[in-house]
Amino acid sequence: MAEREFWAFISAVKELHGPEQAQLSAVDWLDELESMDSKPGSTSRHWRSVTIAASARLANRLDGRSHDRSFDEGVVSYEGIADTIV
Repeated sequence: MAEREFWAFISAVKELHGPEQAQLSAVDWLDELESMDSKPGSTSRHWRSVTIAASARLANRLDGRSHDRSFDEGVVSYEGIADTIV
């Protein structure tokens, strides 16, 4: 069951965000699994919870990447938008 959850997550990340993000997300997923296994009272594995936590890491990483662009790059990408709105 864990293997199926892991590969479904990694395949989706690879398809949507490329192999680099898939590789980073695989590490995130395994880190989250280890983290949840080490919590006191954790007797059963909740694979979906591991995937959700790894997805949150991916979202934070992608969000941080979008904020790394300079202001000028953002302005350039929106040039001419006013002409298309009219």
